[in-house]
Amino acid sequence: MAGEKKLLKITLRKSLIDMHKKNKAILRALGLRRIRQSVLQPDNAAVRGMIRKVSQYVDVKEVSE
Repeated sequence: MAGEKKLLKITLRKSLIDMHKKNKAILRALGLRRIRQSVLQPDNAAVRGMIRKVSQYVDVKEVSE
C-alpha cells in the first residue's frame, strides 16, 4: 500500500479559555475551534511538532486515507 497517505485525526479535549496565547494559536492553526472537534491533518514533521507543543490538550490517532 505504497499509495496510501498517512493522516492524523486530532481531537481537542480541553477548552481554549485561559490558555496561553501561543498554544491557542497552534490549536487554531491545526483547525481546532471547539471541544471534541476533530480534524484530519497530514502526518508530517510540521504537524507533529505542533502536536508535541499542545499534547496535553489533544488526542491523536493515525488513520490511513
